[in-house]
Amino acid sequence: MQKISIIIYSIICTVLLVSCGADQAMKKGDKFYALGEYFDAAAQYRKAYTHTSNKQREQKGQRAMKMAECYRRIHFTSKAISAYQNAIRYKQDDSLTHFYLGQLLMRNGNYREAEKHFQTAIDSLPHSDDHWSLAKMGLKAARQAAQWKKDGSAYTIKRMDLFNSRRAEYSPMLGGDEDDQLYFTSTRNQAQGDEYSGITGAKNADIFLSQKDDKGKWSKPQTIDSELNSEMDEGACCFSPDGKSMYLTICKTDPNYPRYATIAVSSRSDASWSKPKELTISKDTLSSYAHPAVSPDGEWLYFTSDMPGGLGGFDIWRCKLTGNEMGTPENLGEPVNTPGDEMFPTFRPNGDLYFSSDGHPGMGGLDIYILKERKEESGKRKEITLSADNSQEKEETDISLSSFHFPLSSKLEHPGFPLNSQGDDFGMTFEGKRNQGYFCSNRGDTRGYDHIYSFFNPEIVQTVKGWVYEQDGYELTSAQVYMVGNDGTNLKLSVKGDGSFTQEIKPNVDYVLLATCKGFLNHQEQLRVEPVTKSEEYVLQFPLANISAPVLIENIFYDFDKATLRPESATALDELVQLLNENPNITIELSAHTDYKGSDEYNKSLSQRRAESVVNYLIDHGIASDRLTPKGYGEGKPKTIKRKVAERYPFLKAGDVLTEAYITTLPEEQQEQCNQLNRRTEFIVLRTTYGLFDKAGRLIQTPKPEESSKESDQAPSSEPW
Repeated sequence: MQKISIIIYSIICTVLLVSCGADQAMKKGDKFYALGEYFDAAAQYRKAYTHTSNKQREQKGQRAMKMAECYRRIHFTSKAISAYQNAIRYKQDDSLTHFYLGQLLMRNGNYREAEKHFQTAIDSLPHSDDHWSLAKMGLKAARQAAQWKKDGSAYTIKRMDLFNSRRAEYSPMLGGDEDDQLYFTSTRNQAQGDEYSGITGAKNADIFLSQKDDKGKWSKPQTIDSELNSEMDEGACCFSPDGKSMYLTICKTDPNYPRYATIAVSSRSDASWSKPKELTISKDTLSSYAHPAVSPDGEWLYFTSDMPGGLGGFDIWRCKLTGNEMGTPENLGEPVNTPGDEMFPTFRPNGDLYFSSDGHPGMGGLDIYILKERKEESGKRKEITLSADNSQEKEETDISLSSFHFPLSSKLEHPGFPLNSQGDDFGMTFEGKRNQGYFCSNRGDTRGYDHIYSFFNPEIVQTVKGWVYEQDGYELTSAQVYMVGNDGTNLKLSVKGDGSFTQEIKPNVDYVLLATCKGFLNHQEQLRVEPVTKSEEYVLQFPLANISAPVLIENIFYDFDKATLRPESATALDELVQLLNENPNITIELSAHTDYKGSDEYNKSLSQRRAESVVNYLIDHGIASDRLTPKGYGEGKPKTIKRKVAERYPFLKAGDVLTEAYITTLPEEQQEQCNQLNRRTEFIVLRTTYGLFDKAGRLIQTPKPEESSKESDQAPSSEPW
């Protein structure tokens, strides 16, 4: 009898201990859940569920429900489905249980079962509830998804194992002047810190970098050696159009406070990134701000947030970028945002907005959607007025540059399978102007980890690539390029660190491109785009003349020992005529120079006659004589070597002056090369105000073009600036 009592007592104690342990696990789970640490919360809820008797059906079902909520949030799809099904088995389900189960079954590609649960949710949810409209959308998607997968699309994708690890990789972003750098977020073991996140069960994410070599081969991803990463969660980055600023998402760690994402900015100095500085988008500190994207014009910062005022869940918002200040957040509204989640905005360089959503009909999880950019149009001719040195800049009409405006009438595009799948698909980045690049997806990963894939769509894309540089010098990274087309195009383009820019163009359109930079003369190019049957890139050069230094006019040839211009000089002289026409407010000194051979008097006379020959050619081709001053210097101004010239002649260095005394110290062959450099024709800007003032010194007002209803349909004139 005593043994039986002991056994009964032991059983009671065990039951009490198990019950106490389950209750304690629930308390810990609830604490983790309140902090958003769903991985740790799920572990505690699972412990409590396991230690709960099957006879305690209500408690068992409630604990299954909490476990399911955690697994759903960290994308452990199979475990979440099982937990929701257990909640249903123990009759602790509600309408939202079936709604979420429908979404999870979509992620598993089980569209028929998803359809049943969406229908259950629709039948029981009030019509005023956002979940009801999302359930209707889900039902529609469940009925269409299998056909989308069957139809396919022109996209081809490939999993990029070089970039991937056994953990998560997401939000790839191409950088570098030649798209030869790939930044992405990863929770791999190489991330900083030793702690594992209570949210995901993995390390806090860092940004990693892979670089492409001269042969086009990507390197193994490496950590970034700067203050960019820390023990906090960093990721989902993007770049300003000039590549000098990186915007990124940061989640701070606080053991006693929920973690909210914020957006920070880092600046590039040489090849290193600075410590990120948090941006203040709103005074609301209880909302998340994540997934930044800068519009191609550099004027807007797009991001994801759950701040009040949205359509539900996470929405896509934007702020005006004005220096270090942030404008008031604007919600993009419909057709982009829904009662569901819209996340990971990004721009194709042509202005199309790509984002991911679970609030639009899709194949499961987050699907990628496209909203085509539509440029603002007006009936006036688009004109820009620049002073000769580009120190003043204004628009003569009320035409604004492209503001990346998405009207309510715009329709979303679903790019179909295989770009989209039953899993989460998001985080696009584009390589050049073509429809190719990288994105991420957790398709096929039972743990819900995201990995990087490449994509390619063989659509025909025509682009123009331009190079802006100092004439006889290096790239001008602070230059701007204005691009006007007779289809209404009116763009202001920034150049990259190598002085280049690339822009998509359309067939059957006439374009005029004007390159400008403060302290330099403008240069204009015209382009007619013809239809093609395959992708094509036009390449244009924009050499800008410095207004404060002599500018070499290359390929000017004279008859031997004479001032007569040879016919092959016409091309260079015609380009000089064009330059003067493009910069009508400058006057120049046209100078000719000789080597030291011959007498000073003879060389000066010969060079003067040569300078006059060039001036006469310019006058004959329409340039006003009072804008031109011929000057022959003979051997009096020997050439000073610039760095770019020194690269062509290894025996010279920047700053060398090719005087007779210097040249005669060189070997004979090098002497002749120096003499050729001294025999040159140049010009230098004397004034930048020609024609701007009347005789009394008053500024002459340039009349604005007359308005015309037909004007917007005309091609731009040869001088639209």
